[in-house]
Amino acid sequence: MEYGCIGEHLKHSFSKEIHNALADYSYKILEIERENLKDFFIKKDFKAINVTIPYKQEIIPYLDEISLEAKRINAVNTVVNRDGKLYGYNTDFYGLKALIERENVSLKGKKVLVLGSGGTSNTAVAVAEFLGAKAVVKVSRNPKDGYVTYEDVYKKYTDFEIIINTTPCGMFPNIGSSAVDLKQFTSLEGVFDAVYNPLKSKLICDAKALGVTATGGLYMLVSQAAYAVEKFIDKPVDNEKVEEIFRNLYKDKMNIVLVGMPGSGKSTVGRALAQRLSKSFVDSDDLIVESQGKPITEIFSEVGEKGFREIEKKEIFSVSSRNNHVIATGGGAILNKENTDILKENGRIYFINRPLECLVATSDRPLSSNADALKKRYDERYSLYIECADVVIDGSGTVEEVAERIEADFNEYSCD
Repeated sequence: MEYGCIGEHLKHSFSKEIHNALADYSYKILEIERENLKDFFIKKDFKAINVTIPYKQEIIPYLDEISLEAKRINAVNTVVNRDGKLYGYNTDFYGLKALIERENVSLKGKKVLVLGSGGTSNTAVAVAEFLGAKAVVKVSRNPKDGYVTYEDVYKKYTDFEIIINTTPCGMFPNIGSSAVDLKQFTSLEGVFDAVYNPLKSKLICDAKALGVTATGGLYMLVSQAAYAVEKFIDKPVDNEKVEEIFRNLYKDKMNIVLVGMPGSGKSTVGRALAQRLSKSFVDSDDLIVESQGKPITEIFSEVGEKGFREIEKKEIFSVSSRNNHVIATGGGAILNKENTDILKENGRIYFINRPLECLVATSDRPLSSNADALKKRYDERYSLYIECADVVIDGSGTVEEVAERIEADFNEYSCD
């Protein structure tokens, strides 16, 4: 391996795509078990590498020299092999700094909570202090010197203005979780999460729901990679390139989620849209039928609506962790807010608003098998569709016309 990234669990890392866009070299992803870490660094069979969870601190004894910022942070995420000597750097510092500055949130004079106790936690503390924070408090589930517990946070620190999460809480595959309850904080101004998969963790979604400026870690990942490239091959990368790669990657990874009434065209529009945008298509109802081995009408007759909704929730949670998909949901998926909340972590939700008079009841839909039942469902659900949607799309016209409207909005969408 000449260039690459090492860590413990990297199957869903975005680093290879980012480095391929930044520079002209072969970049590989390599999972290494802890017991093999020493041998890897003794062999030194690489030109330059990135290092991620959980080895940013463990590799330090194997290095010949480390930079001043890496010493201060006590974590290394970039290693360059120069004539057999290993030099360690911390480009995460510059990546996180760039992430915060991009959101135009000032940390000067602010009180900052840093969640987590690993190498990235030390980076966040250093960045907060560099940007002029008034106070920085570190939080850990297993507190040691200098850390407080999460219980302490709710007792003493709910007036802090900034939260930086460096824990893996909410990270793929365990999406849908958050390290803290943001509703407990009375003066919150900004939330930053080092987690980049999903694109918007539950922590970030919760912050946005409260009207707080918040962003996930993808821009940090791209920015720190650009700084790493400069160390790898002595090639500067300008900010415009970083922004371009970030936006392209964000759009590429983001799901498009379609909600709406039965018969509104979610599946047909979804297939057309997936083809237009080179995304994969999946229908949550199809996943249910496949997993249960029987049609939806039969599932309803056996377990009722309540049982069906539990099955539906499980499939939606599973598909929500995917990237680069168009997801058509069942008409009643929006009845459970947990479904739409989890779908938003990796997706942008579009409500296909097809007029009631254009919808047709069919016998294969248990809750809208006739015109009266269809109207009842429409009246019950319309406000929920509006409430959960990021965008309401006119659903009248042909499949291609509706797909074109969604595509136009998605192309114009400025990443969160």
